[in-house]
Amino acid sequence: MSKNTKTTDDKYICPEKAVRKLRSGRRFRTPLYLYGVTGVGKTSLIIHNLNMKRCIYYSAAETEASQIAVREQGVEHTVVIDDLQSVTGVEEREAYYKVIQELLGREDVWLILIARCPFPRWLLTLRTKYIFVEIEESDFLFSIEEQRAYLEQYGICLPDELHERAWRMGGGNPLSLLFFAMEKGDLERTQKREWDYLESHVYEQWDVELQEFFMNICIVETFTIRLAAMLTGRSDVEKVIAKAEETGNFFETAGVDGVWKCRWPMRKSMRQRLGRRKTLEQIRRLYYTAGLYYELENQIPEALSMYEECRDMESISRLLISNANKNPSSGWYYELRRYYLELPEQIIEESPALMAGMSLLHSMLMNIEESERWYQALEQYADTHTGGQRREARSRLIYLKIALPHRGSMDMIDLIKNADLFLREWRSTLPDLSVTSNLPSMMNGGKDFCEWSRKEREMVVSIGKPVEFILGKYGKGLVSLILAESFLEKGEDTFEIFSQAEKGKMEAESGGKLDQVFVGIGTLAWLSVLKNNAEGAAASLAGFRTRAEKEAPNLLTNIDAFLCRISLYQGNDGASWMEQAPDETLEFSILERFRYLTKTRVYIQQKRYEEAYCLLQQLLYYAETMNRTYILMELHLLLAVVQYRTGQEEWRENLQACVSQAESYHFVRLLSREGSVLLSMLEEGEPTWKDRSFRKQVLEECGQMKEFYPRYLGGRQEDEIILSENAIKILRYQSEGLSSAAIAEKMKLSEATVKYHSRETYRKLGVKNKTAAIAEAKERKMI
Repeated sequence: MSKNTKTTDDKYICPEKAVRKLRSGRRFRTPLYLYGVTGVGKTSLIIHNLNMKRCIYYSAAETEASQIAVREQGVEHTVVIDDLQSVTGVEEREAYYKVIQELLGREDVWLILIARCPFPRWLLTLRTKYIFVEIEESDFLFSIEEQRAYLEQYGICLPDELHERAWRMGGGNPLSLLFFAMEKGDLERTQKREWDYLESHVYEQWDVELQEFFMNICIVETFTIRLAAMLTGRSDVEKVIAKAEETGNFFETAGVDGVWKCRWPMRKSMRQRLGRRKTLEQIRRLYYTAGLYYELENQIPEALSMYEECRDMESISRLLISNANKNPSSGWYYELRRYYLELPEQIIEESPALMAGMSLLHSMLMNIEESERWYQALEQYADTHTGGQRREARSRLIYLKIALPHRGSMDMIDLIKNADLFLREWRSTLPDLSVTSNLPSMMNGGKDFCEWSRKEREMVVSIGKPVEFILGKYGKGLVSLILAESFLEKGEDTFEIFSQAEKGKMEAESGGKLDQVFVGIGTLAWLSVLKNNAEGAAASLAGFRTRAEKEAPNLLTNIDAFLCRISLYQGNDGASWMEQAPDETLEFSILERFRYLTKTRVYIQQKRYEEAYCLLQQLLYYAETMNRTYILMELHLLLAVVQYRTGQEEWRENLQACVSQAESYHFVRLLSREGSVLLSMLEEGEPTWKDRSFRKQVLEECGQMKEFYPRYLGGRQEDEIILSENAIKILRYQSEGLSSAAIAEKMKLSEATVKYHSRETYRKLGVKNKTAAIAEAKERKMI
């Protein structure tokens, strides 16, 4: 190098991706732009891959543009301009722009530019005129194999698990690996050294404005412009972010428009710097401000986390009381359980809202005794107080009688009538009470209302109006939607189901809640599936999902689960949905029941029967504890499927239990929805039926569903199909586009014989034409 030089790690290994791009640029003499955070290996890549005697190197941090003078020579040579992120002044940029432009226009110069940030805005016009090869930060990162080779040069040989931990910690960053080698494989000391390096070699080079900005925002993982403005007290946040981007590649987007994220090592080191440079009171004020922002944005779990950091118990109590006014489907009971469970009892006993919230939370956690203890504490509060406090306590007691998950729905009619009288007499209201719990069902939503379906028309007449009054917006469309769902489950007139569902959906649209609309959409979607129109059902749910993203994001997880259920009918294995499925092995949440039931079906579709069995056992405990009749029937059916597939004789007993109970409610669709896999079990198991018309309808619909969706839950793929050698050859020729006559000529058979084999193949595969036969044979890997 002819000018300022930089030292590099003598054991450096060139990352393969970066080297390929460098060689491509050198071969075609295309200008290069390299960027990445400090220490990622930008300069080292150049030093180890070019003949440095023919390179002219400049650091923009130490060299003015006027000092860059490259004489014309007879041979081509390389010019490297490093540290472009340090060019910040307007005049300085103009001068460097002219120099770079002049070098790009010379045929005897191959230009390489290096910076810590992506291509700077002030050079964009040159980027559009000259095609640059860009070697970005990710190209410099080592793979695990490259990391292993690098560390072995230092005599460090680690087990695979430690290699993976080191790679996850540093992300393959060469500087992080150098520190790791220097610390002889000590991860904790490596992190400390990396943070200290950033503080002493990077941050000190920034101006005070930038240092303060990063210190103030480092307490949060992601931030918006508004949050950054609140934390920093600045009105020009976007300007500062733009400046920070040009200084170095320290930000990354968080996958959402307008949301930024500090790089992990930088955030950690900045928090260390914050602790050294700010007082405890200043740091607490930052956390309080962040908590206030999250509270205003209704991001309650994040707000509580910030208030906890600054030990603001008053704000924590206020938020927990506010959350207790929400129903479980729109609140954060499960997510905030730690905060509720850590509250001192004397604070809880002073608030009817908190006592009701604790009773509801423990019921959701299936701690029935604790739930009832707090219910009794609330009763005692109502007995010993007067006026508004007594009225609030009584209102919440009525709410709990209706809403507590473990109490079932046996006395619900009297409860609703009494609640109606109380609310009208006292001119009071109940906290939000959702019947659906974000599920596409009312009869099997927040509570189990199977018993109501026995006399749904009479029930609607007697308590329809009181229920709608008590529920307020959550009651809009309730009567029509309950009728539609009950008629659907019983396999009644399609026109009546469609009419009631559309009516209820329209009523919910007019001043109601979107979760009620979800019930209507869900009912119509099931109707489409039963009529062999899974594509139409998926399309309507996908359209509704787009709306829910803006209006009711709490519905999204169950909409996605519903879409997965439909995709299973279409023969998909649900693998993509499983990436977002809840993990029942970590913790079991009753709010995830619809997704657990979907996951069970995915396990069956994927032939993961042991995992399906384990999840079913957890669900059975939940359904029995919480009096969930419909889910219990569903679980007995799915358990029978798993036992049937794994050769356990108990499948007959579980199938009979499901059939008998479903028959008592006349729930045809609970059975026929699983018809593709259930039909052969019903024929082989021969369960006892009491109602012949019910049996006839179930078997007919199961037969239709098996024909409509032959690959649902792996139904058809379980059948062993053996095709003759000639039949398989004919299928292969057909897949190549040959006609029957051409196949007959090739195989020395008559055309009639070829057609006979084809008809038999179609029959065995359960299809009706050549195209379907080829597809089915490929699915079974027969051709």
